[in-house]
Amino acid sequence: MTMLQKIVANVASKLDYYYKFYVLRDSFLWNVKKWFADRGDETLRLDYPLDQNSIVFDVGGYRGDYAEAIHNKYGCNVYIFEPVQMFYDECVKRFSNNTSIKIYNYGLSSTSSWFEMSVNNDKSSFKINDIGSIQQAQLRSFTEVVAEIGVERIDLIKINIEGGEFDLLPAMIDSGLINRIKFIQVQFHNFVAGAFESRLKIRNSLEKTHTEMWNYEFVWESWELH
Repeated sequence: MTMLQKIVANVASKLDYYYKFYVLRDSFLWNVKKWFADRGDETLRLDYPLDQNSIVFDVGGYRGDYAEAIHNKYGCNVYIFEPVQMFYDECVKRFSNNTSIKIYNYGLSSTSSWFEMSVNNDKSSFKINDIGSIQQAQLRSFTEVVAEIGVERIDLIKINIEGGEFDLLPAMIDSGLINRIKFIQVQFHNFVAGAFESRLKIRNSLEKTHTEMWNYEFVWESWELH
């Protein structure tokens, strides 16, 4: 791509954004803008009544930024689940001297198996196969993993798994283990087919056990056990 083509593409991208934001009033873009205005990553995502005895599941740990932030604030026990080998290796190195943070080289879902995964930094996903390099990665059943680890409760579970939430959350709900999770922090992704309907169905099910704390639609939302 030439320099001129890059400039044209950049301008076109900005015009498309402004059209969606100001003309179409795209709700997702408005929620993103509000999220950053409220500094949600530095405030809401870390604002939970945790302590050094708390158990946090970081599902989709990526490079460990959230695990480090939540542990630094509360000294809690963090379990990172990261299926991408290179990100898992980074987490292992990053937390090699911290026994309160445990890292597992697989993701969590409704069933256990190996799948093809598109690896593209923080957009790595089992749901997208047209970007990034394709690698084999492991998913494991949430119920099996909870039993194997032997935790009786989860004080906070953070879920950011690029579309995999639509498989994981129903499994958590159907198994009844949702009743053992105090706080749920999840990012739903709108690129998945039927995302709006699936998210609504999951939210309706969550309302039976949890109360919404805050919600920035398809950005981040948080729920607390009744």
